[in-house]
Amino acid sequence: MFPNQFTDSRAFDVAQAMLEGFNRHYRLFRKTSAAAKARFEQRDWHGQQRAQRERIEFYDRRVDEAVERLRSEFHVDALSMDSWQQVKLHYIGLLTDHHQPELAETFFNSVTTKLLHRAYFRNDFIFVRPAISTEYLEMEEPADAPTWRPWYPTRETLHQTVRGIVMSFALQAAWEDLDRDVDDVLEAMQTRMNLRFSDWRLRANFQIQVLSSLFYRNKGAYLVGRVINGFTVFPICLPLVYNAADRLVIDTALFSEDDLQLVFSFARAYFMVDMELPSAYVQFLRSLMPRKPRGELYSALGLQKQGKNMFYRDFLSHQRHSTDRFRIAPGIKGMVMLVFDLPSFPYVFKVIKDFYPEPKNTTREQIKAKYLLVKQHDRVGRMADTLEYSKVAFPRARFEDELVAELKHFCGSLIEEDGDVLVIRHLYIERRMIPLNIYLHDASEAGDRDALEHAVIEYGNAIKDLVAANIFPGDMLWKNFGITRHGKVVFYDYDEIEYLTDCNFRRVPLPRHEEDELCGEVWYHVGAKDVFPETFGPFLLGNPAVREVFMRHHADLLDAAFWQAHKDRIKAGHVHDVFPYEPARRFSAQRLAAEVAQIGH
Repeated sequence: MFPNQFTDSRAFDVAQAMLEGFNRHYRLFRKTSAAAKARFEQRDWHGQQRAQRERIEFYDRRVDEAVERLRSEFHVDALSMDSWQQVKLHYIGLLTDHHQPELAETFFNSVTTKLLHRAYFRNDFIFVRPAISTEYLEMEEPADAPTWRPWYPTRETLHQTVRGIVMSFALQAAWEDLDRDVDDVLEAMQTRMNLRFSDWRLRANFQIQVLSSLFYRNKGAYLVGRVINGFTVFPICLPLVYNAADRLVIDTALFSEDDLQLVFSFARAYFMVDMELPSAYVQFLRSLMPRKPRGELYSALGLQKQGKNMFYRDFLSHQRHSTDRFRIAPGIKGMVMLVFDLPSFPYVFKVIKDFYPEPKNTTREQIKAKYLLVKQHDRVGRMADTLEYSKVAFPRARFEDELVAELKHFCGSLIEEDGDVLVIRHLYIERRMIPLNIYLHDASEAGDRDALEHAVIEYGNAIKDLVAANIFPGDMLWKNFGITRHGKVVFYDYDEIEYLTDCNFRRVPLPRHEEDELCGEVWYHVGAKDVFPETFGPFLLGNPAVREVFMRHHADLLDAAFWQAHKDRIKAGHVHDVFPYEPARRFSAQRLAAEVAQIGH
């Protein structure tokens, strides 16, 4: 129940101070996102990576600042519950004409949950449900800075229109041959849609709508929009990159929902996007990817705290509409993490254990640091994003007794039973995937040679993408990788992850004498960061069919020289290109293939 009147004169000032904290956060967030354009133009890839890492830390810093201000200026620890309800009501009033109300509500939650006891984490005191609708916001956006812009080409002006769309972003960089690239885009559009433009019946409302900011990530900038022709609507995404001569090119053209799902994958780093109305961006993107949860889209736009908030709301809704019970996750149990799931929910929950068997030598803080490293790093489509939560309350009745026993035994310091509620003080949540060891076993049992070959090739490709991103996965066993519904192999076990440049890649020394060869122990010194790639084989390649495919495509992963060469390039300052689409989709590859075919004729 809310109070019938405002009786605490401090309530408005507290609400206003909290909103000032959020406004400062979003102002800084937007400033560094907007600066991505200049970094892209200057090819400042290290600066882009640094900004990506630093931006992730902005939110928690602003929350801590707000908490400190509220305590020092307003002594909020002494506020009554009635006063906190008044604070929330004032805050809602302040958001009436705000352009990021959903983000501001989440900021309010983050601040108040640091100040209030868990017993007050309900709708009277925080925003369990949103109070301000974002549906009207697009009508409120400034005319000179709309979320998206429409273009109305005819069949005759289509080339010039697409060229004009690209040029409208005013990138201060030299193009190699933009007209050639636009021709490639139009040809690709015809191929993908199985149509010739001369056969198109252009409706009166034929248009191309393009989001007003480019999406910056890694070494690319992505133009995102949609093509509308009557009742036909399909996405258009043009990745812009620099070639070897530092000239801009349109690298390829993507036209399907599945293409965009990979571009906006949960296994990739967050984009830098300059947005006045983030809810309008999410609404636009959902029209292109209706199967993708809104929370994932907010996270992809760099608003991962909003993504967490929306995910948790979806999770609560799922619990209300399901009856199955949380269980120990199927598969090989981990030494560091206790993993459980809800069969009807496509995510897994991971809790760091209190103790670890030999040979694991780590601590909870070191493990949390590894997960933070992944959060801040470019995940290049090969490392699953994680949602980190504290003090999560679950209904005890929904837990299998075996799972509760395991949690109390392995994670006792993080578990608290409070009446009919089971509280976990810290956990990670990740998208559920089929563990690669299970996938390979099932493919072998079914005699599905194509599935097995694809998975082994993808596994090697995943490791090579991680290497290009300066990541050594540490534990490379199949069980630490999963396969997504798109057939992509993704790494998800981070407790042994290291920067590639921190590792020492060595060949196994030759035995000194016959006793060394016969000895069951290692006869040579092994440092803490030493890695011997040739020793991977016995652990990975016991299955002859797997070994044959692996050695045909990825034998270089067993050679220390491969790893050392990449380490040397990265230490010399090189930043690798990693693309969210197959290399064969690149226009440069298609032109080369056509030239080779022409020579063959």
